[in-house]
Amino acid sequence: MKVLIATQKPFSAAAVALIRGELEKAGHEVAMLEKYEGQADLEAAVADAEGLIIRSDKVTADVIAAAPKLRIVVRAGAGYDNVDLEAATARRIVVMNTPGQNANAVAELAVGMMIFMARTQFTPATGSEIQGKRIGIQAFGNVGRLVGQKAAALGMEVMAIDPFIPAEKIVEGGAKPASSLEELYASCDYVSIHIPATPQTVRSIGYDLITRMPKGACLVNTARKEVIDEEGLEKALEARPDLKYVTDVMPDNYAALREKFGLRVFATPKKMGAQTAEANRNAGVAAARQIAAFFADGTTRFQVNPF
Repeated sequence: MKVLIATQKPFSAAAVALIRGELEKAGHEVAMLEKYEGQADLEAAVADAEGLIIRSDKVTADVIAAAPKLRIVVRAGAGYDNVDLEAATARRIVVMNTPGQNANAVAELAVGMMIFMARTQFTPATGSEIQGKRIGIQAFGNVGRLVGQKAAALGMEVMAIDPFIPAEKIVEGGAKPASSLEELYASCDYVSIHIPATPQTVRSIGYDLITRMPKGACLVNTARKEVIDEEGLEKALEARPDLKYVTDVMPDNYAALREKFGLRVFATPKKMGAQTAEANRNAGVAAARQIAAFFADGTTRFQVNPF
C-alpha cells in the first residue's frame, strides 16, 4: 500500500525516519509531501495514496474526491476537526486520531502559560504565585487529567467538569467535580480549556462565563480558537480590568486585544501545544502503527467516524 505523509508543518527528521521505518517494515511504500503551498498540492499528491498521515493539514471534501484509492486517514494528534468526516464516511474511509500522544506536551504548555501570566509575562512588574490557587479544568480527558496532576504537584486545588466522565471518575483523577460550567468558572482562579470544536462547543465560552470568574482570574486556552466567542471575550476583558487571557490559538481579533489590554492578553504566533520533539515523534509513530495495523488486520481502534 502507498502511504502519503502530508505535512505543511513537517515532522522532525528524526520522527520521519521512525514513521517511515514503521511503515516500510510493514511492507508499505512511503511518499512525502512537506511544506506544500496550498490544497491543490495535497490534492495532486493524494491521487494514488491508500493511506494518509497528516498533522493540522485540512482533508476537505475536495481532497477526498481527489483520492479514489484512499482507505484511511490518520491525524497525528488528538483533534480531528481538520478532516471532513462526512465526506470520508460517505466514501467509507476510516479516519483516526492518536489520542494521548501529545497530551503531556499540551499539559506542560498549559501550566507554563499559567505561570507566564501569573508573573506578568516575565516583565519586572510584581506578579503572583499559583500555589494555593484553584484551577478549573474544562474537559478531563488525557490532557485535562495531566494538567490537574501537574497543577496539584505545584500546590493548586483542582476542580474539573466533563459531560462524558462521571463525577466519581473525576474524583479518582484527583479533582473535585464541578456541578456546572457556571460553578467551574465562578470558583476558579484559572480555567484551562480542553474541549474539542464541535457544533455544541463553538463560541460557547464568552462574556457570561468569563465574567463569572473571580477577581484576578486567568482563562487558558490550549484547545481550539473556535470555542471562544471572541467578541464576548473582548467585552469581558473591557468590563473586568482584572481578568487575563492566554492561548496558543491566536484569536482573529488579537491585535485589538493586545492593543487594548496589553499584558493581560497573550497568544503564541502559531499553535504550539504539541510542538515538542517528544510529541512530534510519539504522534507520528502512533499514526504509522495504526495504519500498519489497519492494513494488516482491519484494526480500527481509534476510528472517529464509525460506520
